[in-house]
Amino acid sequence: MNGEGSGERHSGRRERRPRPLDQAALQELAFGYVARFATSRAKLHSYLVRKLRERGWNGAAEPDTQAVVDKVVDLGFIDDAAFAGMKAASLTRRGYGKGRVRIALAQSGIAAEDGSEALAHADEQSLAAALRFAERRKIGPYALAQADPAGRQRALAAMLRAGHPMDLARRIVGTAPGAFENLSDNG
Repeated sequence: MNGEGSGERHSGRRERRPRPLDQAALQELAFGYVARFATSRAKLHSYLVRKLRERGWNGAAEPDTQAVVDKVVDLGFIDDAAFAGMKAASLTRRGYGKGRVRIALAQSGIAAEDGSEALAHADEQSLAAALRFAERRKIGPYALAQADPAGRQRALAAMLRAGHPMDLARRIVGTAPGAFENLSDNG
């Protein structure tokens, strides 16, 4: 059988393998990546290493991915502190707590000094973020009815996975539906 009628499609073209990279192509890939995505130094470096693994190397000397990353940073296309701030603001707006922000920054390869302001922002926004999460999940004061003990445990677990501290999560989960008065920053 030659493939006709069997559902197979042959275009007659051979699959083209991308050409191996050299230093100029590596730099071009880096600039294309930062043009499309907000990223960190570490994420750009991982991307370049992955592309080298996929396409191979054809340069005269060994590939210098760190030099490419440094050049992109020196030109101002990457700012890890600004990236950390954007990431923290995005996560807290979506209702995630400082613990989840810390994990996201670590996964992005953000150094402690570059992430300190972002973590401080997440800490300042902890109550507002926890309430947004509770509202989205219909937990505590946003619940339609008082949850049974198993439901409260599930809600508490969800809040902890979202990166909220235990004391705040317990306070919100233990709040009766519609009772917002006990949820001030001091309480």
